[in-house]
Amino acid sequence: MYRTLFPRDVFAELDRLQRDLTSVFEGSPSIRGIGRGGYPALNVGSTDSAFEVYAFAPGLDPATIDVNLDRGVLTIDGERKAGLPPQAEAGSDSKRTVHLQERFTGRFRRVVSLPDDIDPNAVTADYKDGVLRVSVQRRAAAQPRRIAVN
Repeated sequence: MYRTLFPRDVFAELDRLQRDLTSVFEGSPSIRGIGRGGYPALNVGSTDSAFEVYAFAPGLDPATIDVNLDRGVLTIDGERKAGLPPQAEAGSDSKRTVHLQERFTGRFRRVVSLPDDIDPNAVTADYKDGVLRVSVQRRAAAQPRRIAVN
């Protein structure tokens, strides 16, 4: 009778169940968000007066970055050129072999949906020390204010 109730090894079944649950929840959102490995890496946040996006893109020419805001959707486009360090003069005629390349190269595009209370006419974008900062002001009517009680 014991064999009919537990036809398989209970510990093997528990191990399989744990692996299945781990694979299901591996890419799920957490309280800190999802790290998807997109380029450039983004930090997105807000204050009472503005909505801010920080894109970490070192080594780019600011003129090659396009920032667009259309109907509440912020888009950051650009391209990082492939660039290997120059070869030493002694071996300039030899072939170059790359064994590992972790630096992202190529076109990129990141899209962020913004809240409804932003002012599309009050957007600034600054690039300094490899960080692109896009700040979108909130409408004055949407900002919290203190009301005096008489």
